[in-house]
Amino acid sequence: MKSTGIVRKVDELGRVVIPIELRRTLGINEKDALEIYVDDDRIILKKYKPNMTCHITGEISEQNMSLADGKLVLSREGAEALIEEIQSRLK
Repeated sequence: MKSTGIVRKVDELGRVVIPIELRRTLGINEKDALEIYVDDDRIILKKYKPNMTCHITGEISEQNMSLADGKLVLSREGAEALIEEIQSRLK
């Protein structure tokens, strides 16, 4: 695990501010949901993505396709966009 050198204090309501530099780097925006994990004495925050969220469009639907043993989830629109991009790069 890499240290950022950034230290923040917990306020009286138990809140910690995630620095803007980290939020930008990790693509965390206002109102985004974060999953919270505990690993021994560590608290791990991870941007939450429901299981059937398209990796291209962000669309959440049970109709989305799960590919590559669940490593890639695509909506129809996301799949079409990905096919177009791959074809344009192979030309």
